[in-house]
Amino acid sequence: MNRTEFVIVTALILFAAFALGWFAYWLLHRFTRVSQADIGELERMAQALHEAEEIRDQAIAYIEAREYELTTQLSQTEAELQAAMDGLREARGEAEYLREQLERLQGGARSHAD
Repeated sequence: MNRTEFVIVTALILFAAFALGWFAYWLLHRFTRVSQADIGELERMAQALHEAEEIRDQAIAYIEAREYELTTQLSQTEAELQAAMDGLREARGEAEYLREQLERLQGGARSHAD
């Protein structure tokens, strides 16, 4: 093989490699191309996702506010319950004291009457 034949064969091999690469690129681009309908669908999905995130954030804020309100109400109710229990304990003690006083007075009156 002389020099001219070698140059021609090398040029043909390089051209074939270029053509094969270009064809592979074209084929890959053809199958992976995004259509306008797909882009529209992606934009619609992104908008729906954004709206869902906003609704989720609003729901979380509402839940946190409601939880705070219920926690405050529970604390107040527990304080009222504790105060009522303390009052009841005092009333029972006072009732017991008055019962003892009454029994003592009645016992004293009986012993004077005998």
